[in-house]
Amino acid sequence: MQQPFHNFSELFAQLGLDNSPEDIEAFLLQNSPLPPEIKLADAPFWSSAQADFLQQALDADSDWIEIVDALNAALREKRST
Repeated sequence: MQQPFHNFSELFAQLGLDNSPEDIEAFLLQNSPLPPEIKLADAPFWSSAQADFLQQALDADSDWIEIVDALNAALREKRST
């Protein structure tokens, strides 16, 4: 059985964040780059519920893991306006 594929829009909705392409880009611009020594779930901009969801997705190797990994990578990149 193939695991479901989630995209950034679905992940942001799951996290309770605005999930339009413009909102996602604005979030990434505002919060990037995330320093390498900070784990994704430990970033200061998450609520405790958001951090728990991200950590559980990583720990459980859930169907969210690919897009959570993509979010982690996107937050590590330096972005320019």
